Amino acid sequence: MAAVSVETVSNLERRMTIKVPLAPLEGQIRQRLQQISRTAKFSGFRPGKAPIGLVNQHYGDQVRDEVYSKAVETSFGEAVEQNKLRVAGFPNIEHIPFKDAAEEFEYIATFEIFPEVAIGDLSKVKIERPALELSDADVDKTLDVLVKQRVSYEPVKRMSKKGDRINITLTASIDGQQVESTGDRGIDLVIGEPGRVKEFDDALIGGKAGTEKTFEITYPADHNPAQLAGKTVSYDVKFVSVSQPVYPEIDAEFAKNLGVEDGNLDTMKAEIKQSLEQEVDKRIKARVKESVFQALVDESNFEIPKAIVSAETNRLMQVAAQNLRQRGVDPAQVPMEPSVFDAQAQRNAKLRMVLTELVNTNNLQATADQVRAMVDSFAQSFEKPDELVSWYYADVKRLDEPAALATEENVVAWVLEKVKVTSKKIKFDELMMAGA
Repeated sequence: MAAVSVETVSNLERRMTIKVPLAPLEGQIRQRLQQISRTAKFSGFRPGKAPIGLVNQHYGDQVRDEVYSKAVETSFGEAVEQNKLRVAGFPNIEHIPFKDAAEEFEYIATFEIFPEVAIGDLSKVKIERPALELSDADVDKTLDVLVKQRVSYEPVKRMSKKGDRINITLTASIDGQQVESTGDRGIDLVIGEPGRVKEFDDALIGGKAGTEKTFEITYPADHNPAQLAGKTVSYDVKFVSVSQPVYPEIDAEFAKNLGVEDGNLDTMKAEIKQSLEQEVDKRIKARVKESVFQALVDESNFEIPKAIVSAETNRLMQVAAQNLRQRGVDPAQVPMEPSVFDAQAQRNAKLRMVLTELVNTNNLQATADQVRAMVDSFAQSFEKPDELVSWYYADVKRLDEPAALATEENVVAWVLEKVKVTSKKIKFDELMMAGA
């Protein structure tokens, strides 16, 4: 049996020294060498007939390393269980070369442990639940959005203005280094649409098919993605075409295109309102959920293991890199500093630990019925909902997402019973823009 000593380095860091006797491992080494000898090929010997000494000469160091490494893994797990430690992340293992060990080998494992998750008095927390009653004006605004979504465009020879769709090619550079290029393939942009900085779209006003334009944009310090935050980007743009918007009339044909078979406009508006009510309910729940999560973060006081924060930082960096690739930007050309993601990684890691603690302590895991209800809610927006449900249940791993979301709903419900919930009237535009 391994000898174990544990040293407290800091609140969360532990240094464990473990001594593993070698005698019990020699039998495993011999057994493994005998297995190898049955199939190993050596010049002058039939398979399985080579002397064990020759097998040891060729494979002994490799087998010894494998057996000793497995012994480290096993003994560390046993030591952790024996000392009732919850290891966060992976341990750092240090030891002398295995071949230099005599009667025992000693290794030192340095690692962090999970802290006790302390959650404050939730009865003092106030959560605002948005309250909204839909009006006819809200339906009309949504109808206007639906009209704009069905816009078509016709080419014009004039200079571009806000609302026009332009086709352009562009290259983007930072400090003289190209970071993005469309090549010869033009891309379509609608000037003034959300999702880009205003200065970029403003620079595209006044262009005409066949003309070129060069301009610089300095992105704000809080820009997302963070890799462009505070950076000055130089753009070279060539206008391929300019087209103006053409909007459809709100008539029976328009209603039929929205799924109203008889084209009745009143029926169309009633269905829009019903759909809006569902969306409003969804967004209110999402806002309450975020308020609950933020309250849990604010009311929790404990140290977060560096290993957990580091893992979350790496995940956020991978997501950011993927987002850049989707925008046609090579992540290698946009240096990413881990420190940029630190605050978000700290919050995510802390929230995840709090949620895990609440779920385990209060048995808030989603039931099978709740998971099914979540899957059914996903399927509502599909033309053939039964096919989506079947897809989820064809592989149990696909149920991880709906199970996690259903469990989060249980946490939210549990917290709302502890806190003070007040109702706050909110405008339709505010709610819809907040979720955009």
